[in-house]
Amino acid sequence: MAPVVAGLLALVAAAWVSAEPAVFLGAGLAVFAAATGLRIVLVTRGLADRQDRRNRMVARTVFPLGAVALFGAAFVLPGSGPPPRPAPVAGQNYWHLPTGSRVGYVHLPAQGTPRPTPVVVLHGGPGAAGLAGAAAYFGQLTRDGFDVYAYDQAGTGHSARLADPGQYTMARAVADLEAIRGQIGADRMVLIGHSGGAQVAASYLAAHGRHVERAVFSSPGALAPALEDGSVRSRLTAGQQLGLANSLLLRPRALLAAGLLQVNPRAAHALAGDAELDAQFDRLYNQARPALHCRAAQPGPALSGLGFYAHHTPQSAASQPWPDPRPQLARQTAPALVIKGSCDYQSWSSAAAYQAALPHADLVYLRGAGHNAYQDQPGAFLAMVRAFLTGQPLPAAPWTSPSAPADYEGPR
Repeated sequence: MAPVVAGLLALVAAAWVSAEPAVFLGAGLAVFAAATGLRIVLVTRGLADRQDRRNRMVARTVFPLGAVALFGAAFVLPGSGPPPRPAPVAGQNYWHLPTGSRVGYVHLPAQGTPRPTPVVVLHGGPGAAGLAGAAAYFGQLTRDGFDVYAYDQAGTGHSARLADPGQYTMARAVADLEAIRGQIGADRMVLIGHSGGAQVAASYLAAHGRHVERAVFSSPGALAPALEDGSVRSRLTAGQQLGLANSLLLRPRALLAAGLLQVNPRAAHALAGDAELDAQFDRLYNQARPALHCRAAQPGPALSGLGFYAHHTPQSAASQPWPDPRPQLARQTAPALVIKGSCDYQSWSSAAAYQAALPHADLVYLRGAGHNAYQDQPGAFLAMVRAFLTGQPLPAAPWTSPSAPADYEGPR
């Protein structure tokens, strides 16, 4: 174990200063081989007779070579093949944004008399795009006269991956959304952000509030970096958590890449590219799907083509925290709706923070709904959103208590 630890420490230290795999892998391999050789010398130095000396020579030659081969197989050889690409979605097209992002999207035109303000849907994650599902579900708002746009954020789904994973930042996501507003020619937008998409919507509202007509925050992630969020693992059984752990342990390159992300995202990306780690992220996400719902509910559709680096880089130690949007949100006048399900794995405070930060926000509580509340309670969720967007009374009274409901299952 000591040679492995020494080799990995040398590898990470080298990756801190160089993103070249030949440099940091070579450093780790050299230290590992030297430590392994020294360990074998110490173990075999007491062998004295001719047979023992022969065994000692074999041990000092074969064992280090074998150990180096295992090190190489674990961390140097590529892992799984590329992930299955998500199936094309009817009406899918691409924006080539001035930010440099190539973004896949679907535009669903309004039915009847169109309203002047389009709806833009922001998926969660980050990095967990499902363009087909978002278009099918939120496309129902076209019946209310809304043009609906759903898109895959940079680095996930049908959108292009960025060459530098360090560019997956909140600032980039907000800049992309502002560029999209220009692409669709809208002065104002209605934003519907789910989970990580709610964080993007809030940051956009803080920076470009005059361009937001209304905003819906569905199972929102932590509003600011300093605020606590929940862990998806808290909603998994012990057996499901063990399955996730086994999936990680069986793919040491993915573990190494995740570790390198904490010191140098470019080094991680150079070691294991998007195709390899997107496939790993697909597997882990789909194994964790039960955590996104109430325990009696179906786990929801499997997704493919998710973005490993788009998801993990913004949460890494090497990434700078995004600015706290609350001071700017306090000055916004756009009406907001926060939707929280009773089985959400995220903390109650993550939703309450949005209600507290926005002067004109209502929080509604959906019983029998998990993190993906629109899948667990599709009718109730859509009715709430349609009423809010059209200025009608909400079907359920907003939650006004400062404390969480007694039957809320997530962290407080």
